[in-house]
Amino acid sequence: MSQQQSEVTQAQVAKDFDNLAGDYEAKINSALAFAGREHTFYIDIKREHILRLARRHFGDVKQLDVLDLGCGLGAYHAGLEGRFRELHGIDVSGQSIEVAAIRHPFVRYSTFDGNKLPYRDSQFSLVFTVCVMHHVPPSQWTAFIAEMFRVAKPGGLVLVFEHNPYNPATQYIVKTCDIDRDAVLLRPGRLRRMFVDAGFAEIETRTIISVPPAGPFLSGLDSLLGYLPFGAQYYLSAVRLPS
Repeated sequence: MSQQQSEVTQAQVAKDFDNLAGDYEAKINSALAFAGREHTFYIDIKREHILRLARRHFGDVKQLDVLDLGCGLGAYHAGLEGRFRELHGIDVSGQSIEVAAIRHPFVRYSTFDGNKLPYRDSQFSLVFTVCVMHHVPPSQWTAFIAEMFRVAKPGGLVLVFEHNPYNPATQYIVKTCDIDRDAVLLRPGRLRRMFVDAGFAEIETRTIISVPPAGPFLSGLDSLLGYLPFGAQYYLSAVRLPS
């Protein structure tokens, strides 16, 4: 969907993902089939990046209060049990949250309308959102980032993982996957500028999955290639500075 076309609403996004909750993984695996890896492989990669970046910033992560914004079915949560003091997950899809809560009773789940998060200011040390922003209507990107800033603690870390619009394989997957039919991909440069405007500091973007990082050697190679714009996805890390 181009930004010139009529924009989907958060209510439409919620309805779409409610309808997809039962076969979400099957659709993702179908879209990824040509790459020879299932979705869980890529989930593991990004979960390890979340933990690595959190440890780099905080050192010990066991006392952190953490929010997964746009958590869907909680795909990343099984591998995060016991890692943090509290883990919260929130999504606009009530059906997805119901499934996630059954699968991961150790997580504190909530739903919201896609606008204001139901959390107090400066509640979370770490906020992460994985492949969510391309489903947020572009007119609401600024407000979405502002909410992450609001609920992050001063000195807290925010991580955004997104599809890399410069990668041809990623473009193919997005175009052929029903789940992404209304997706609007964000360029890393635009995302960085929005985070600067929101008041974040120490903003960094790196691409990931330039090669499937299976094993220490390929993981190291993928890390080195992160400085180049070739990876299938990228992450942005940013810090809310103490006021």
